[in-house]
Amino acid sequence: MKRNHMFGMLCTMLALLITACTLNPSDNLSSDSSELTVYFIDVGQAHSTLFVSDGVAMLVDGGNPSASNLIYTFLRNKGITHLDYIVATHAHEDHVGGLAGALNIATTGVVLSPVTSFDTRAFNSFVRYLDEQGVSITVPTHGDTFQLGGADVLILNPIRESSNHNNMSIVMKITHGDVSFLITGDAEREAEQNILDAGYDISATVLLVGHHGSDTSTTYPFLREVMPRYAVISCGSNNQYGHPHENTLSRLRDADVILYRTDMQGDITAVSDGRTVTFTVERNDGIQTNPTAHEDAPLPSVQVDSEEGYVGNINSLVFHTTNCRNLPTEQNRVYFDTRDEAVGTGKRPCGNCNP
Repeated sequence: MKRNHMFGMLCTMLALLITACTLNPSDNLSSDSSELTVYFIDVGQAHSTLFVSDGVAMLVDGGNPSASNLIYTFLRNKGITHLDYIVATHAHEDHVGGLAGALNIATTGVVLSPVTSFDTRAFNSFVRYLDEQGVSITVPTHGDTFQLGGADVLILNPIRESSNHNNMSIVMKITHGDVSFLITGDAEREAEQNILDAGYDISATVLLVGHHGSDTSTTYPFLREVMPRYAVISCGSNNQYGHPHENTLSRLRDADVILYRTDMQGDITAVSDGRTVTFTVERNDGIQTNPTAHEDAPLPSVQVDSEEGYVGNINSLVFHTTNCRNLPTEQNRVYFDTRDEAVGTGKRPCGNCNP
């Protein structure tokens, strides 16, 4: 009897230990753990991203009204008939317009938007379909958190009222183990600075570049804090706004970011296992997505005291060889005689030239 009793106690303790170890999945992720799949949907000069983790789905924006059928078909092909969360980052039609298509195929739970009303046909259509499902809009507060399957979501913006609706964009950080995604809507300099001033940890593995790559977003101070390994720009081919702007592309080059673009590569899919993230694209895998403004021009000359010199960027933590095509502009350069000197300042080697 005593032996059986002790055996039972050991089994109970083992069960409790196993339960305790699974309470925090981010600390116990393995190769067969749940995945977070992120679909950056090619909706032209607009934005729509779908997150799916452990059967929980969140659609962030839906593109223009003309994308309604595309969103409907995309969700149908993925077998999604319920969206646990819908997020309209802001009320402009290139973000909210296609959500009507989503609501025609899927029921929804929580709907987030920085406003509950906006006098446009696109937004009113969005609200009408929500009313048919008996769902109301929730206006989030920065600092709010919620679970998305195996991922955590943190709301970073809006922080302050602004007459510029772009700066009222919902900005979110989605964290899945060691991998994180920063979704910025059309947030511009003002909103980025508000987030920085609030002291949030905005470091992220993947950055959805703000405002379709406009020069009004992705400022150097903001990018230095995010320090993404990858970035995605959602924009349309040969769009009338010239997105993405060269200044933004230059800042991403300076930060040594691997860039994906819907205008060049179509739908972009990122899969996180909690430790690493892998990308697949609909077309043009391996294409140069962030060329210099004058890719075929002669390499910029650099004056250094040593043939083994290196060139750093004062606005990022990256350094290069003297003949790298990703060299910063002259006014943003700092020079090092040795590699150890560059590393000693905290800079990391460029992924293009591998100094």
